[in-house]
Amino acid sequence: MNVARAGSCSVPIRKGRLAVAKHEDALRWMALSDERFIEKVLSEQLDDSDACGLDPKTHALVRLGALVALDAAPASYQWNASVALASGATVDEIVGVLIAVAPTVGLARVVSAAPEVAVAIGYDIDAALEEANGRDATLRGA
Repeated sequence: MNVARAGSCSVPIRKGRLAVAKHEDALRWMALSDERFIEKVLSEQLDDSDACGLDPKTHALVRLGALVALDAAPASYQWNASVALASGATVDEIVGVLIAVAPTVGLARVVSAAPEVAVAIGYDIDAALEEANGRDATLRGA
C-alpha cells in the first residue's frame, strides 16, 4: 500500500485511489481518541495551517474564536491577532469573530475578550470609553 501526503496527514492509497477520504480518517481517529493521531495533532506548530487544510487567514480567525471560548490570556490574543493581520485578516473580520462566537460561547466570554482583542489590533478602548463618557456627561449638562 502506498501513502499519499495531503498537508501533513497521510492517507492510504490502494490501486491508485484513496481508500478513505482524509476527513473521514481524521474524524474516525478523533472519535476513537487514537493516540498517534492526537499526538500528531498536538505536536503541530501553532502556525501550521497545512495540517488542517485551512488557509492561514481562516486558520488564525478560527484559532481566535477558540481563544475567546477558552477565555484565554491577553498575550494569546495579542499573538493570534498579529498572525491574523499578517495573514490578511482585516480588523473588521477579527471583530466579526467575536460577534460570530457570542451566541455559542456566551456574552461574558466575548465581553472579557473584547478589551484584549482591541489592544491586540491597536485600538485604545480605554481612551475611547473615557472620551465617550466625557461626551455623555457634556450632553447631560454635568
